Amino acid sequence: MALTVLTSVSRLRSSFRLQRIQSHMMSSQVEPEVLLQNVGNAGVITINRPKVLNALNLTMIRQIYPQLQNWENDKETDIVIIKGAGGKAFCAGGDIRAVTEAGKVGDSLSEDFYREEYILNNAIGKCRKPYIALIDGITMGGGVGLSVHGRFRVATEKTLFAMPETAIGLFPDVGGGYFLPRLRGKLGLFLALTGFRLKGRDVQRAGVATHFVESKKIPELQQELVELKSPSAEDVSRVLRSYQNLSSLDSEKPFVLETHLADIDRLFSSSSMEGIVQNLKADGSAFANKQAEILSRMSPTSMKMTFRQLRDGAALSLQEALVVEYRLSQACMRGCDFYEGVRALLVDKDQSPKWSPSSLEEVTEEMVERCFSSLGEKDLTL
Repeated sequence: MALTVLTSVSRLRSSFRLQRIQSHMMSSQVEPEVLLQNVGNAGVITINRPKVLNALNLTMIRQIYPQLQNWENDKETDIVIIKGAGGKAFCAGGDIRAVTEAGKVGDSLSEDFYREEYILNNAIGKCRKPYIALIDGITMGGGVGLSVHGRFRVATEKTLFAMPETAIGLFPDVGGGYFLPRLRGKLGLFLALTGFRLKGRDVQRAGVATHFVESKKIPELQQELVELKSPSAEDVSRVLRSYQNLSSLDSEKPFVLETHLADIDRLFSSSSMEGIVQNLKADGSAFANKQAEILSRMSPTSMKMTFRQLRDGAALSLQEALVVEYRLSQACMRGCDFYEGVRALLVDKDQSPKWSPSSLEEVTEEMVERCFSSLGEKDLTL
């Protein structure tokens, strides 16, 4: 009898355990990766993958893009707000691991992801209604593409901005070739090549964000924005300015790169990537030595691609820059540095990528030119 009772209890516990596991699996399956809501007169996009720092995947892109188009044509929607869930990240980038695995086996995801992501980036840039990105937390790579082309970008003290792609054999995409050369002096090229991280108010000071608002004020700011009646861009701007004026946090601190801006303009002015490295080594200052050391760890192919991307991008429209970047993305998928960079920094984490070619001098102009070559009928069309 006792054995029967114990067996029954054991089975009951197993049943409860199984139910809990199934319930957890079901809840994790139904939890949407992106929330698309109408709140007041606003369309609100919430990137909802906080456990992976709101990394952007193709499924999410395919939900956001048509909804953005719908809101553009909806007379009841006056503004669009995009934000991240979880408090740590707005969006830390694209789902690089999925793209890596796809690229290795020739799966179409390695084409579809970049193509559709860039189409979304372009749609954000063309959005006729005020588009407000609340970049409260980590904002890198794909997260930059979801925010920087919009009319308004609101940074907080928790914002961490970077374009670290040269460290994994990529280049600063999602329209980086358009917005980075338009930052003051050579700052954009410096950020693109080194992956330097800007934090908090410095994201606005660099020109990446349009406003700075303390993180604790963001919910109140959002509430006021969604309650605006038929707002113009100037109405939105007025609200954002009022919240910025109430945010004094870190206002007394100088821009982190303030004392180096002249050095950056001088050292990163060259007609070639090799020239920049020579400038840094010849300068001999602590700042220059540090940048030379950082660049020595980056993919030589990525740096040469990035150098030309930003040089050419200064004269291109966003659409033209994205067409070029799609060509570059597919060149990276065909090459080897991207896979090696992801392995070394994100998978094995040995931080010791073996780049091929291993030096700038070995990356010929012909190799770079091939990366920029038309893909014919496979080119991105916008």
